[in-house]
Amino acid sequence: RSFVSTKLFVGSLPWSVNDQKLKETFEQHGSVLSAKIIMDRDTNKSRGFGFVEMENSSDASKAIKALNETEIDGRNIVVNEAKARS
Repeated sequence: RSFVSTKLFVGSLPWSVNDQKLKETFEQHGSVLSAKIIMDRDTNKSRGFGFVEMENSSDASKAIKALNETEIDGRNIVVNEAKARS
């Protein structure tokens, strides 16, 4: 059985999604420790992606299966395991 990280990358997010909406979306699939939209330093607008940290790997797996390629505010989002920065 492969270990799934508890930290998820969420991409293709519409500009309308904030940290709170991201957290609420993922809470339907397990316990969320944190949800953060990445903001552009210069414009202070969403860069269209974020990270969600789930409490455990089974919740993270469920969230990936349930939410990857689903629609939020008219855009299909991408949800997968966050890759460690190299």
